[in-house]
Amino acid sequence: MTTETLEKKPKVKYTQFKQKNVATKVRFPNRDGRDFHKAVTKRVNSYFKDNGIATHANWRMYLKTAILLGSYFGFYFAIISGEFSIWAMWLMAVGLGVATAGIGFSVAHDAIHGAYFKNKNLNYLLGLSMNLIGGNRYVWSITHNVVHHTYTNIHDHDEDLEVASFIRLSPHAPRRPIHRFQHILAFFAYGLASIFWVFLKDYKKLAQKNIGPYDGKKHPRKEIAMLIVTKLAYYAYMIVVPLLVLDIAWWQYIIGFLTVHLTAGIILGVVFQMAHTVENVDQPLGDEEGRMEDSWAVHQMKTTGNFAMKNRFINWYVGGLNFQVEHHLFPNICSIHYTAISPIVKETAEEYGVPYHYYETFGEAIASHYRQLKKWGKPESVGEAKLA
Repeated sequence: MTTETLEKKPKVKYTQFKQKNVATKVRFPNRDGRDFHKAVTKRVNSYFKDNGIATHANWRMYLKTAILLGSYFGFYFAIISGEFSIWAMWLMAVGLGVATAGIGFSVAHDAIHGAYFKNKNLNYLLGLSMNLIGGNRYVWSITHNVVHHTYTNIHDHDEDLEVASFIRLSPHAPRRPIHRFQHILAFFAYGLASIFWVFLKDYKKLAQKNIGPYDGKKHPRKEIAMLIVTKLAYYAYMIVVPLLVLDIAWWQYIIGFLTVHLTAGIILGVVFQMAHTVENVDQPLGDEEGRMEDSWAVHQMKTTGNFAMKNRFINWYVGGLNFQVEHHLFPNICSIHYTAISPIVKETAEEYGVPYHYYETFGEAIASHYRQLKKWGKPESVGEAKLA
């Protein structure tokens, strides 16, 4: 793990992220990282301008999208054709799960961030690939794009830290006795992530008024209608159609369905945790008035880490989620470009004394996450909150 410490300076004026219906304001100081953010933005913009490269998707991204979507539909139609043995169909269910996670990582994620196309309408349409795989574009745009990206690793604000009550992903969260076993339970919980999204999470988020720091959030009727229609469509082609056309027992279908979602869930759950809940990555809190110690850009650098940046398959498959540092600074740049701009970000961070966290391999990142889970599950974990 590589990191450097930022030299502290006196507090000055604060900048508040202006979000509607936010109950607790989190304010980032307009200092320390201002020069860093300005410099890294200028250098990254110069890279694209000097090389005549657009910040959006290119032919490599289009090809990857075609492969992932083609694999998804290919596995699905092969399964419901009924032309293969039960074991072959089970293996295809695994493949369908892998393709599901890949679409979430590499297609829907970029599109919902507005990074895939220059045209907003095209991004919207491609973002509906999240609905295709059982999720919801609108809910994701709130919980991820706004809440997570603004309030990264801030307890009681970043909902990515709230996987389940029996999983403690922050040293500031209340500790329960069951957390002693979370380094084992967490990976089972990650496996259920996809099923939870398909059947519960999106409904829950639209039903609740408070999401992260949002208080009294109102959702457009068209988005509620879109959720209902696309969820029903997903249930129809993933549940009803296979049961109608396949000559298999109901329990065989359930095994296949669970295989798809457990495969997708464990991949999605583990990869997302590698960027923010590993050792040496901070989880700072603001003061009583919500004032944070670091500027927003420096906060992102301190709370985010990369992993396996030299692994070509991971770079291709996870759509830049292993380049979370670059993604959090430049979410509107397509993930296909992160490998190119990461040296610029790293060099600028070192020049300005800003941390740049990364693990050399995927295995090292998983091991670090496991150790962190074990640490936060112990009664003596630093900064733990008392359970009321």
